[in-house]
Amino acid sequence: KVYGHWITVNYRESYDMHCTSGILFNHESPRRGLEFVTRKISHHVAKIKLGLTKELRLGNLDARRDWGFAGDYVQAMWLMLQQDTPDDYVVATGDTHSIEEFLDVAFEHVNLDWHDYVVQDPRFMRPAEVDLLVGDPSKAGRQLGWEPTVSFRQLVAMMVDADIAMLQNGQTPM
Repeated sequence: KVYGHWITVNYRESYDMHCTSGILFNHESPRRGLEFVTRKISHHVAKIKLGLTKELRLGNLDARRDWGFAGDYVQAMWLMLQQDTPDDYVVATGDTHSIEEFLDVAFEHVNLDWHDYVVQDPRFMRPAEVDLLVGDPSKAGRQLGWEPTVSFRQLVAMMVDADIAMLQNGQTPM
């Protein structure tokens, strides 16, 4: 990622190319892979709600991330490419939420208490966890007029609802 950013800057400055770098913080949607914690949570919440499983095993619940909706981030990328002068932009919400907060919202959305279903498992603890990741999207707001349209709560609900619908329709997780 770092190399991609700097090679973009290099080509823009060395060859006067219209190259823009987007530094995108965590962007989520129902299409996110099951190997990511957000989708692991939404998928398991759906399975628990539908009676298909009884627990969700996770590691660190305190890690904080700046999670936004992928569709909003695609809009930001499109706006970047419409600029007369190429530049670099951070695309983020500027807000952080813990994994525990994600659990709160996801389980609350289906009227369940996450404490009844989530097991903290040492096997899922990362040896070198980054405790906090947050971006500053103010430049994108000022220069592109961009701001996120989907709130954290809306994003979590969207992901849980999509997983419930997928499971009810017999579809395979992405």
